[in-house]
Amino acid sequence: MTTTVLEARLSRRVAFAAIAAIFVTFAAASAAPSPLYVVYQHLWGFSATTLTVVFAVYVVGLIGSLVMLGALSDHIGRRPVLAAAIGLEAISLILFLTAGDVGVLLTARLLQGIATGAAMTTLGAALVDLNPPHAPGRAGLINGIAPVAGLAIGALGCGALVQYGPSPTHFVWALLLAGMLLAAVVVARIPETSARRPGAAASLAPRLGVPARLRADVLALVPIIVASWAIGGLYLSLGPSVAAGVFGLSSHLIGGLVVTLLCGTGAITSYALRKVPTSRVLTIAGVLLTVGAVVSVAGLELGSAVLAATGTVISGVGFGASALASFGTLAVLAAPHERGELFAVALVIAYVAFSVPAVIAGFAATSAGLHDTALVYGLVVAALGAVALVAQRVRTKG
Repeated sequence: MTTTVLEARLSRRVAFAAIAAIFVTFAAASAAPSPLYVVYQHLWGFSATTLTVVFAVYVVGLIGSLVMLGALSDHIGRRPVLAAAIGLEAISLILFLTAGDVGVLLTARLLQGIATGAAMTTLGAALVDLNPPHAPGRAGLINGIAPVAGLAIGALGCGALVQYGPSPTHFVWALLLAGMLLAAVVVARIPETSARRPGAAASLAPRLGVPARLRADVLALVPIIVASWAIGGLYLSLGPSVAAGVFGLSSHLIGGLVVTLLCGTGAITSYALRKVPTSRVLTIAGVLLTVGAVVSVAGLELGSAVLAATGTVISGVGFGASALASFGTLAVLAAPHERGELFAVALVIAYVAFSVPAVIAGFAATSAGLHDTALVYGLVVAALGAVALVAQRVRTKG
């Protein structure tokens, strides 16, 4: 093997690792506000409904970005889209750093949503572009692990910094801003992985499309994606508030840990199940999302934080299994020119499920209380997990 070939392989591996690290950083930044919501509520005196609106604004920006920009990197290349996303994320982090009221927080969260949507589809497609030939499933694995691991790292790291670090509403944003500046340097140095092709302007028209040959496969994944991301939305929007308001666990570290129990377990699960057949992983996901939701509901009813935490871990295993199977399947199915748009479709489904139920829960929590809202939400997720199991069984038989 020549020196040139070895250098090319090394460069490809370094670029793959760098893209994965940037993916985790974006996801971590998106989760960082979760432990801080309680702090902002205390400082500025807003309700659970306002908190949920702040959460929803992020998802509106993210979904709008996915719909309009999801296919852009398939036309102009991955690096320009990533560079723009990193720049916009940096602006949002500066706004978080200087925020003094809910209005600035809303603006920061909206811009962060737009940046994250543009980045995630592009990063997912770039990982598939750079996937090593000797490990065909690696890009799908990382696409499943990176967002879930980032959510866990962001929530736990922010919770710890808020509880024990200096200037809780500033320091975490300064660290993330430094991470984004480093990401910008990395993107400037890695090679482009997607050739330019015509149609960039046309690709900005809001649309979502799945190639006809893949529609049945994508449709079969919808129930499990909805079930898993719906539970994720509850934990990231109201999880720390439930821990404080229902179980009396007011530590900000515990608030971050609530999210990490779900997402960290999910990331570990995605890695642990990487060699298990996809059909079996999907079954595991459906079963454990259902069981985990039921156990969590039992913990709420009995007032047992330990039982609720156990249910969260079980749900986390289901969450990770779902991410691995769904994004791994898409990574294998998509042709190079379809990757950006197909990942955008999957992420739109995921984040609609992530946001809409959580927004409804936020409004419900203001009138019905956190306990009853979380109880009903858990039962709905359990039902969704059961539907996902049935859908997978029907697809397998078909």
